[in-house]
Amino acid sequence: MKVTSTEENEMRKIVYLVAVDGSEWSDRAAERAIDLAQKTDAEVHFVTAIQWSKYQPMYMADFSAPPRDTEQEEKIERETILDPLDKRYADSGVEISSTLLWGHPVDIIQELAKKEHANMIFVGRRGRSKVADLLLGSVANSLAHTAGIPVVLVP
Repeated sequence: MKVTSTEENEMRKIVYLVAVDGSEWSDRAAERAIDLAQKTDAEVHFVTAIQWSKYQPMYMADFSAPPRDTEQEEKIERETILDPLDKRYADSGVEISSTLLWGHPVDIIQELAKKEHANMIFVGRRGRSKVADLLLGSVANSLAHTAGIPVVLVP
C-alpha cells in the first residue's frame, strides 16, 4: 500500500518548538506550549541558541579576551536553561526533547522549525536582554515576521 503525502502529513506528530533563554518570558512560553501539547497530543521541542560569530578575534595575551570555552558555555546553558525545563515537565505526559545550538537565535529557530516540521513556534515576548531588544530588534519580533508558520508570542 502506497502512502500519499496527505496521509503522511496526517500521520506526522504535531510539534511545538519553544525558544527558551532562561528568562521569565521563555518560561511562560514553555508553560503555554506544554499546556497546549497536553490538549492536542503534541510533542514539545525546547531550543536555546548561544550567540556565535564565526569571526572570532585573534587572541593576544593581555590585549584581548581569551577564546571562548565552548564546552563550559554549553554546560552552563544546559544546566541553567534546558535541564530545569526537562525536569519541570518530565511528568506532564508530553514527549519532550531539547536542543542547544550555536548561532544567531532567529536563524537557529527557523532552521530547526523546518527540520522538525514544527507546526508552531512559542517564544516569550521579551528575552533576557531588554537593551538588546530595544536596540537590535527582538528574536520574537523577527520570528513573527519571518518564520512561515504560526508564532505564539507569550507575554
